[in-house]
Amino acid sequence: MTYAFPPAGLPDQSVNPEGTAIFTEAYAVLPACTMRDIVTSYLPGWSDTRVWIIARPLSGFAETFAQYAVEVAPGGGSDAPEPDTGAQAAILLADGTMTLTIDGTNHTLTSGGYAYIRPGAAWSVRNTGTTPLQFHWIRKRYEPVQGIDWPESFVTSDKETPVNWMPNTDKWGTTRFVDPSDLRHDMHANIVTFLPGGRIPFAETHVMEHGLYVLQGTARYLLNKDWVEVGPGDFMWLRAFCPQACIATGDEPFRYLLYKDVNRHPRLMI
Repeated sequence: MTYAFPPAGLPDQSVNPEGTAIFTEAYAVLPACTMRDIVTSYLPGWSDTRVWIIARPLSGFAETFAQYAVEVAPGGGSDAPEPDTGAQAAILLADGTMTLTIDGTNHTLTSGGYAYIRPGAAWSVRNTGTTPLQFHWIRKRYEPVQGIDWPESFVTSDKETPVNWMPNTDKWGTTRFVDPSDLRHDMHANIVTFLPGGRIPFAETHVMEHGLYVLQGTARYLLNKDWVEVGPGDFMWLRAFCPQACIATGDEPFRYLLYKDVNRHPRLMI
């Protein structure tokens, strides 16, 4: 299993700048080739770290979450990574070695490691390896519900979590780090897998907002009325009710990190 990450660098001057990035009212596609050195940011409280902010709450774009690709040099990191005490986090490690401390407990994560960090937790990140640490970080403001306990932090890995195959197929499944029926959780950050030839056999149209970061493989993806070709490192944002479907292509699994908001009443706007 591989876990794609932004390619960084800068294309040669001979490269044609016309690309495949798409930004619409219903969806957006940020190809891996757009995630270069010149679009990184630096964050307060982090040392020797740069980030690609690939989704953020914005009118006409993501509404419920922010998503980063984070690169930390050896020895770098943060003792206070999250400025919002109401935010929860999901982390998937792409490469390197991370020492993640949550509420005083140390965890060592390597490629494929996954962590959920509860809102209000005291946590820190440090690159304790000799190579760059690269990880994906999803942030969402938690929505508490009276009578339901807040979720607890946990650490696991992609390798330790089984794929739940969809009914009547062994070509499309989801690695679920959280039980879908656990109402403490108001977001899921899963890994979706399609084996070669696998597909979503209908145009899903639903209330959940999505962020999809392609970790491995290639596919044709239906976004609203458009079929787009996607591959490792590409990111897709889908607003609520945007029709979507997928047909895996190539000879290796097509896998992506999927964000969705779940298990809460929609807020009624005035």
